[in-house]
Amino acid sequence: MVVLGPTASGKSALAIELAKRLNGEILVCDSTQVYRHFDIGTAKVAPAGARVTDVPRDQENIPHHLVDLVEPDEIFTAGDYRRHALLALDDLRRRSKLPILAAGTGLYLRALLEGLADAPTRSEELRDRLRRSAKQHGPVHLHKILARLDLASAARIAPRDIQKIIRAIEMRILAGKPVAEIFSASHADSREELREHVAARETPRDGVQDEARRALRANALEGYTITKIGLAPPRPALYARIDARVNEMLAAGWLDEVRALVSSEVRDKTRDKLRDKAHENVRIAPDCKPFQFIGYSDLRAHLEGRITLAEAVANIQQSTRRFAKRQLTWFRREPDVHWLDSFGDADETIAAALDLIAAPL
Repeated sequence: MVVLGPTASGKSALAIELAKRLNGEILVCDSTQVYRHFDIGTAKVAPAGARVTDVPRDQENIPHHLVDLVEPDEIFTAGDYRRHALLALDDLRRRSKLPILAAGTGLYLRALLEGLADAPTRSEELRDRLRRSAKQHGPVHLHKILARLDLASAARIAPRDIQKIIRAIEMRILAGKPVAEIFSASHADSREELREHVAARETPRDGVQDEARRALRANALEGYTITKIGLAPPRPALYARIDARVNEMLAAGWLDEVRALVSSEVRDKTRDKLRDKAHENVRIAPDCKPFQFIGYSDLRAHLEGRITLAEAVANIQQSTRRFAKRQLTWFRREPDVHWLDSFGDADETIAAALDLIAAPL
């Protein structure tokens, strides 16, 4: 099962209800929630009893997977997500649990369902060397190295986006050719087949367009019958809920969370849980990727005295509304989605989703 849609549409609420009724567990498909310590602003569903957002209240004892996978300064790609997700799917299959994806990141969903181009594997040794170089000389220095190795990649990656710069350098060195060539060479034959359909200006028969699209990926997910449910509540109601949720996140302590992250007064909950030791503070690098997430940069700017709290809140609400619009644009291109024009926590949405699941294939 896949429940997809824009932020604040109630994906998690619907996924939890389906999991409770269908013996399922939830696979979170969100590129911001894989990072530890950045919790409230990424709308992580809190464990039972720890309520930080309004929808849903908490996990309601339904296991959530693919959350808090890496530290903020670690590189995490769509390929990494796919590898973690496949392991989780194998675990759920062994335990006869229904996988229910709560998907807010379209690229991660596509990576899991359709696969990715055959990019080279990662090298932790190389990444560590590049991180040390960035720390010593700054991200612009690494960007200049990338420009010498792969000018096209350097042109599309911001000079201070350390994670993307490191990944591009890593791919260039391991593959021995520019990133664009890696992806263009992987599926040239499949793309040519799709171009023939387009050149002929055919109106694709049922399934032809999907088959051509799947042909672009050689390692699509197999062994599952996939049902996709999309949430598209009315735009004014969605925007109103977004604005309200930002205020609720702040009331739940979001600003305090950012303050702790900036001062690195963050407790390592993972170590506490695994080792049963006293809390250990974690050093959060000021230039790590999660500080670029919606809201975190604005609240940090407020704490540094650059903008007022009211300005920060307005920026966050506007950025989140724009993000929701981009998510809908992406997901509208996703094939075979059963769209529902209501929020995921509405009774009629839950009933309609269950009806779709019960309908014969």
